[in-house]
Amino acid sequence: MPVYDVSEYHETAVRAPSGRVYDALRTADLGASFIVRLLLELRALPRSLSLGDQHRKPNLNLDALMKSGFVLLGENRPNEIALGLIGRFWTPAGGRCRMNDADAFRDFDQSGYAKAVWNFSLVEEGRTATRLATETRVRCLDLSSRWRFRMYWSVIAPFSGLIRREVLRAIRRSSESKL
Repeated sequence: MPVYDVSEYHETAVRAPSGRVYDALRTADLGASFIVRLLLELRALPRSLSLGDQHRKPNLNLDALMKSGFVLLGENRPNEIALGLIGRFWTPAGGRCRMNDADAFRDFDQSGYAKAVWNFSLVEEGRTATRLATETRVRCLDLSSRWRFRMYWSVIAPFSGLIRREVLRAIRRSSESKL
């Protein structure tokens, strides 16, 4: 997403080859961290209460994210993967819009929404070293959404960053434990 309103970037060094790190990225339980589970459960609380959906999701990996509304935008194994999500993130339930594919995501342009792209990139820095990075970009589709999202982001940004750093740690631990 070359044009965006908000961007957040984090990276970590992993002592494993990029292929192993990529496999861990695809399969690691990103919700294994107590912090991630807590923050995601707090975020989902309004929706859970309104839908009565309080059963625990057993494993939060990329496939589970795609089943929950993220769409695969592109994949260049073992170097990069990008997921997209459309919603009204500033509302209590998040107001997600399900997209069937990357083309539908790209073409979506309805006022009142924002598009988020969550990218993971891997750069091999030797036979057993990889730099794993994640970047999230959000583009709001109209001025009203931009204003609402920025208010929401002013509160949520530190927690969003914490989740992403914890996700990188989970992938790093999973990659390095397989050595």
